[in-house]
Amino acid sequence: AILYNMEDYEGALGYYQQALRVGKKVLGKTHPSTLNTIENMAITYHVGLKDFLRAEKMFRQALDGYERSLGKNHEDTKNCAFNVALFLCCHLLGLCKRK
Repeated sequence: AILYNMEDYEGALGYYQQALRVGKKVLGKTHPSTLNTIENMAITYHVGLKDFLRAEKMFRQALDGYERSLGKNHEDTKNCAFNVALFLCCHLLGLCKRK
């Protein structure tokens, strides 16, 4: 979070990738912490790196994981769905621009 806040998105992404590898290995692919890391990576790709294809893929991966492991009515699933909706609205309204 510190690197993200400092706008060092590449550095933040490196730590997220490391956390994702460990999370998948230790906790599993559908553990909420692992899914949260995927969602944070999606946000980093979207807001920081402007890599919208990767962002969308990771947002959908996180949402699918939350729905499968926690159900559609869980608060984490709803928060992720909201972030996906914001991402898609940003593109539909033309608010997201590449650097």
